[in-house]
Amino acid sequence: MNVWAINKDNPLKLLLLELVHRYGENTLALNTQEQHFQAIDLCTPNDSKLSAYIFTFGQSSGRYGIDLRYPISTNNIVGENENLTLDQIIEIISTHLFS
Repeated sequence: MNVWAINKDNPLKLLLLELVHRYGENTLALNTQEQHFQAIDLCTPNDSKLSAYIFTFGQSSGRYGIDLRYPISTNNIVGENENLTLDQIIEIISTHLFS
Protein backbone atom coordinates (compact mmCIF):
# COMPACT_ATOMS: atom_id res chain seq x y z
CA MET A 1 0.00 0.00 0.00
CA ASN A 2 1.31 3.43 -0.87
CA VAL A 3 0.35 5.30 2.28
CA TRP A 4 0.92 8.73 0.76
CA ALA A 5 -1.40 7.97 -2.18
CA ILE A 6 -4.49 7.39 -0.03
CA ASN A 7 -6.82 10.31 0.61
CA LYS A 8 -6.60 10.43 4.40
CA ASP A 9 -5.65 12.88 7.14
CA ASN A 10 -1.85 13.17 7.64
CA PRO A 11 -1.91 11.84 11.25
CA LEU A 12 -3.58 8.67 9.90
CA LYS A 13 -0.91 8.36 7.22
CA LEU A 14 1.78 8.69 9.90
CA LEU A 15 0.08 5.94 11.91
CA LEU A 16 -0.02 3.67 8.87
CA LEU A 17 3.65 4.32 8.14
CA GLU A 18 4.58 3.42 11.71
CA LEU A 19 2.52 0.23 11.57
CA VAL A 20 4.18 -0.81 8.29
CA HIS A 21 7.58 -0.06 9.82
CA ARG A 22 6.82 -2.19 12.92
CA TYR A 23 4.92 -5.08 11.36
CA GLY A 24 5.92 -5.05 7.70
CA GLU A 25 3.98 -4.83 4.46
CA ASN A 26 0.73 -6.78 4.04
CA THR A 27 0.22 -7.52 7.75
CA LEU A 28 -2.80 -5.22 7.94
CA ALA A 29 -5.64 -4.60 5.53
CA LEU A 30 -7.38 -1.28 5.02
CA ASN A 31 -11.14 -1.36 4.59
CA THR A 32 -11.60 0.58 1.37
CA GLN A 33 -15.30 1.15 2.05
CA GLU A 34 -14.43 3.67 4.78
CA GLN A 35 -14.70 6.98 2.91
CA HIS A 36 -14.28 9.53 5.72
CA PHE A 37 -11.09 11.59 5.24
CA GLN A 38 -10.32 11.43 8.97
CA ALA A 39 -10.95 7.73 9.58
CA ILE A 40 -9.55 4.32 8.67
CA ASP A 41 -10.72 0.81 9.44
CA LEU A 42 -7.91 -1.72 9.88
CA CYS A 43 -8.00 -5.50 10.15
CA THR A 44 -5.68 -8.39 9.50
CA PRO A 45 -5.88 -9.91 6.01
CA ASN A 46 -7.19 -13.18 7.49
CA ASP A 47 -9.94 -11.81 9.75
CA SER A 48 -11.98 -8.81 8.64
CA LYS A 49 -14.44 -9.22 11.53
CA LEU A 50 -11.77 -8.24 14.06
CA SER A 51 -10.98 -4.61 13.27
CA ALA A 52 -9.91 -1.27 14.64
CA TYR A 53 -11.66 1.91 13.51
CA ILE A 54 -9.24 4.80 14.01
CA PHE A 55 -10.31 8.41 13.63
CA THR A 56 -8.98 11.92 14.10
CA PHE A 57 -12.27 13.85 13.83
CA GLY A 58 -13.43 15.27 17.16
CA GLN A 59 -9.95 14.80 18.68
CA SER A 60 -7.33 17.29 19.82
CA SER A 61 -4.59 18.06 17.30
CA GLY A 62 -2.27 15.07 16.85
CA ARG A 63 -4.57 12.77 18.84
CA TYR A 64 -6.61 9.74 17.83
CA GLY A 65 -9.76 7.89 18.78
CA ILE A 66 -10.23 4.17 18.29
CA ASP A 67 -13.22 1.83 18.32
CA LEU A 68 -12.52 -1.88 18.62
CA ARG A 69 -14.69 -4.29 16.69
CA TYR A 70 -15.01 -8.01 17.40
CA PRO A 71 -16.66 -10.90 15.54
CA ILE A 72 -19.43 -10.84 18.18
CA SER A 73 -20.73 -7.27 17.98
CA THR A 74 -21.91 -7.17 21.60
CA ASN A 75 -18.22 -7.17 22.59
CA ASN A 76 -17.39 -4.05 20.53
CA ILE A 77 -15.75 -1.17 22.40
CA VAL A 78 -17.04 2.10 20.95
CA GLY A 79 -16.48 5.65 22.21
CA GLU A 80 -14.24 4.77 25.15
CA ASN A 81 -10.80 5.43 23.70
CA GLU A 82 -10.35 9.03 22.58
CA ASN A 83 -7.67 11.74 22.53
CA LEU A 84 -4.91 9.15 22.56
CA THR A 85 -1.30 9.63 21.46
CA LEU A 86 0.26 7.79 18.55
CA ASP A 87 2.07 5.44 20.95
CA GLN A 88 -1.16 4.65 22.81
CA ILE A 89 -3.00 3.90 19.55
CA ILE A 90 -0.19 1.61 18.37
CA GLU A 91 -0.23 -0.26 21.68
CA ILE A 92 -4.01 -0.79 21.44
CA ILE A 93 -3.78 -1.95 17.81
CA SER A 94 -0.93 -4.32 18.70
CA THR A 95 -2.96 -5.90 21.50
CA HIS A 96 -6.23 -5.97 19.59
CA LEU A 97 -5.07 -7.27 16.21
CA PHE A 98 -1.85 -9.14 16.97
CA SER A 99 -2.47 -10.89 20.31
